[in-house]
Amino acid sequence: MNQEAWKKVEDAVAASKTTTIKQLFAADPDRAAKYTLSAAGWTLDYSKNRVDADVMKALFGLAKAANLSEEIEKMFTGAKINRTENRAVLHTALRNCDPAAQVFVDGKDVMPDVRAVLAKMGAFADAVRSGAHRGFTGKRIKYVVNIGIGGSDLGPVMATLALAPYSKRSIRNYFVSNVDSTHLAETLREIKADQTLFIVASKTFTTQETMTNALSAREWLVKKLGDAAAVAKHFVALSTNEAEVVKFGIDPANMFAFWDWVGGRYSLPSAIGLSLMISIGPKNFGKMLKGYWKMDKHFRTARLEKNMPVVLALLGILYSNVYGAESYAVLPYDQYLSRFPAYLQQMDMESNGKAVTKDGQPVTYSTGPIEWGEPGTNGQHSFYQLIHQGTHLIPADFIGFCKTHNPIGDHHDKLMANLFAQTEALAFGKTAEQCRADGDPEELVPFKTFEGNRPTNTLLADDLTPETLGALVALYEHKIFTQGVIWNVYSFDQWGVQLGKVLAKNVLKDLVAEKADLKHDSSTNALIAHYRKVLGRA
Repeated sequence: MNQEAWKKVEDAVAASKTTTIKQLFAADPDRAAKYTLSAAGWTLDYSKNRVDADVMKALFGLAKAANLSEEIEKMFTGAKINRTENRAVLHTALRNCDPAAQVFVDGKDVMPDVRAVLAKMGAFADAVRSGAHRGFTGKRIKYVVNIGIGGSDLGPVMATLALAPYSKRSIRNYFVSNVDSTHLAETLREIKADQTLFIVASKTFTTQETMTNALSAREWLVKKLGDAAAVAKHFVALSTNEAEVVKFGIDPANMFAFWDWVGGRYSLPSAIGLSLMISIGPKNFGKMLKGYWKMDKHFRTARLEKNMPVVLALLGILYSNVYGAESYAVLPYDQYLSRFPAYLQQMDMESNGKAVTKDGQPVTYSTGPIEWGEPGTNGQHSFYQLIHQGTHLIPADFIGFCKTHNPIGDHHDKLMANLFAQTEALAFGKTAEQCRADGDPEELVPFKTFEGNRPTNTLLADDLTPETLGALVALYEHKIFTQGVIWNVYSFDQWGVQLGKVLAKNVLKDLVAEKADLKHDSSTNALIAHYRKVLGRA
């Protein structure tokens, strides 16, 4: 980070650090209005944070010193900002809804290919939904099983659940990711071979977990239907490796491509979203892309001081790098968003969990905070105690909707009352004097006192739609990108994922060999030996 700009942040915080959120509100009756932004169908209230005008000015100075605006343009225009892999980062091109848009990589406009794949996905999704595409025995598709892992799983899982109100209920979606055979086995118990479409999501068609599950699913299908020719009617591929796809038995006409400038955790708007498109239909998928696009345009064009992803990013940096917060919570008050925190875990921690700067030097400050969360109100009866009265500072994003898809009695009013009350309680707490005024016995006052001054952001939209979901995902994508720029790390590679994969292959050889080589450390050797002994392979 730029040291001069960072010093100004530290100085601004030092001058106001003893001022609490409660005192900031008392000093400025218009604080909420001043610290509220709107973009792409979302309203962000960040007034319940430990910031004043001077702190925010210093934080925006930090972004300017990092040349954030220039870095944003580099991403949107196809510069190879993923330098360690020599790749452009163009997930934004996947949802560019401007029919005249051109985006170039190595001198080639990628938009015609993006539009062609999207059109191909739409035609196939319509065929499945209408019954035009049928199984080997002529029956309609009733079950869709997406087989992937990481971004090829978490995005479709999250979005399919989030947009369930828009789904075709006669088609049931399943997702298999874990190489643990239980995940596949339990799914196969729920489906019928002659009515199932498997979507195999692997760019290289060599991903160990995905292909292990896919090959086992293929074996199951052939056994059930009695003919290997059935594979062509019941499997499609999201891949670029046509040779392996054909070898598997999939019709190359049912192979949907994507590109090396699409990172897995940013790939939901690509062919990876095919299972989602089959569920909600091409029209609603297009609305989701429009939501992404609206937030993309906001991020690219809004000045930093009014830029929603930038504000969220800077507040995260404030708590991580000044206050020492090691994690932050994302708390959606909507059951449909129950997998959203898990989706963000990969997006955030795989992107900015880096310990070297872009020039290969050790990072001397905290990067990549731990992201976690659960839906409200469940979390209130689980871990909120720690956020309210624990010794850890845990900033939190609260996400809610003014309308519900399922109006039953006063459920939604109670849900949203809890959301608003939690942010109020975290910000303002409860003093010992208030406890005594409520009649609490003196011996209980220390236990019932709430310090408050716990920072939160509140994100509100009218309702959860394909468009607002797309905008929400883009908001967090750009927040993470902004933090990576300021921390001076590469956000779009994930070399840390690779070492375990390589070592796992060597361990697997020892697990299944007639005689284990056992050239690992003493602990790993002992664990392998124990495993082999239990299975009678010693």
